[in-house]
Amino acid sequence: MAMPEISMRLLLEAGAHFGHQTHRWNPKMERYLFGSRSNIHIIDLSQSLPLFHQALLKVREVAAAGGRVLFVGTKRQAQGPVAAAAKRSAQYYVNHRWLGGTLTNWRTISGSIARLRELENVLDNNPAGRSKKELLTLTREREKLELSLGGIKDMGGIPDLMFVIDTNKEGIAIQEARKLNIPVIAILDSNSDPDGITYPVPGNDDAARALQLYCDLIADSVLDGLAAGQVASGRDLGASVDPIEPALVADDAAQASSEA
Repeated sequence: MAMPEISMRLLLEAGAHFGHQTHRWNPKMERYLFGSRSNIHIIDLSQSLPLFHQALLKVREVAAAGGRVLFVGTKRQAQGPVAAAAKRSAQYYVNHRWLGGTLTNWRTISGSIARLRELENVLDNNPAGRSKKELLTLTREREKLELSLGGIKDMGGIPDLMFVIDTNKEGIAIQEARKLNIPVIAILDSNSDPDGITYPVPGNDDAARALQLYCDLIADSVLDGLAAGQVASGRDLGASVDPIEPALVADDAAQASSEA
């Protein structure tokens, strides 16, 4: 692995430079805006590029040290990319609804996670002896908890870094992170509030291609950091990969079957 490459061309092709209509802007974002065109603010990507690179370096640093990265994006366009990127990089995510106290009241959240695991055990391993109505009730409870907590049920504690899409929608999450001194990387559209964001990244927070690009870059940085952490610890990455070719495994299985 290597640090993911980010370029002006990638950002332009993803539409990261398009902000909101000029009347919807937040004046605090003025320093990150290039100007306007047809009543649409244009984000200054010449600032976004180095700021995003700085954010990616932080992600790599946290992952290399064994830290946890939490992806947060509950708006419809962000739900899929956020979950996919977090899973691909073996990290954690919230993409349905941020429960108040998710970070600041982790003990309560841990109790809900324990309840989710209990339901999974009952429904997957021991459903016998329960009525259809009871099983339906338990299934609905599990589905509700899974939506809110499924992406953080294995996190084991508060994260070391948080990546946020849409600071307006995820205001409560950002407030909790600030209270706990958790660094925040956030995509800032022209209507966002940059105050309190540790690693601001000016960019469109609505376009599907842009959201996919942001999430992919963060995930790739996590993976690069994880690889770097393993190398630093003296682990032989080559030795951790099964060297047996799949075709040979199939041949061995066929031979064993014929001998039987």
